[in-house]
Amino acid sequence: MERNDTINFKALEKELQAALTADEKYKRENAAKLRAVEQRVASYEEFRGIVLASHLKPLEQKDKMGGRRTVPWNCHTIQGRTFQDVATEISLEKTPLQPETSADFYRDWRRHLRSGPERYQALLQLGGPKLGRLFQTDVGFGLLGELLVALADHVGPADRAAVLGILRSLATTGRFTLNLSLLSHVERERCKGLFQKLQTMGTPRPMKEGLSWEEQGLEEQSGRLQEEERLLQELLGLYQVD
Repeated sequence: MERNDTINFKALEKELQAALTADEKYKRENAAKLRAVEQRVASYEEFRGIVLASHLKPLEQKDKMGGRRTVPWNCHTIQGRTFQDVATEISLEKTPLQPETSADFYRDWRRHLRSGPERYQALLQLGGPKLGRLFQTDVGFGLLGELLVALADHVGPADRAAVLGILRSLATTGRFTLNLSLLSHVERERCKGLFQKLQTMGTPRPMKEGLSWEEQGLEEQSGRLQEEERLLQELLGLYQVD
């Protein structure tokens, strides 16, 4: 083997670990779905809650009352530290979202991105191509709806093309049709609202009198809007928006 053909074992190990993590998540959620069906849950929300909580483990005896507490019940009462001190530390720890695997994204999305604006900006920062690579196998149960809600609540005219690109990439991920069918009623309505906003944002600006198309940049704008409209019509079918 030539020197420049050496294998990057570290990269292979990381890729294998990501695959194992994704496979473990899929098996865990699938088992939770089967349990929910066997229990004959009364509503979709209850079914969804069981699957989303599938990663939680029951408390052991040492974790219950009377056991040794390694973490204080109220972190704001730590001697010598105030709530403002803790809040400042948290804000300083925030860094741009840079997930390398879907597992990294799940962790940061749940743990660090709590507000809608934060989640929306993170999606714009990553962009459609990156999200498509992260979730090539599967977006994950319950996450697709959260992504759509974040986009629907904060999309702006300046971000129209970027959001369309994100929606296109999500539609190419594994088991997309299944994940789409599992959206809650609220998430489905927000998805419809998102596409309605995107359609409204596609209206071209009016032409000013006395200026040519080239001077106003309308020719370039028209071509861009036509391309976006073609993509929007394709997405309306993929997301099953009436």
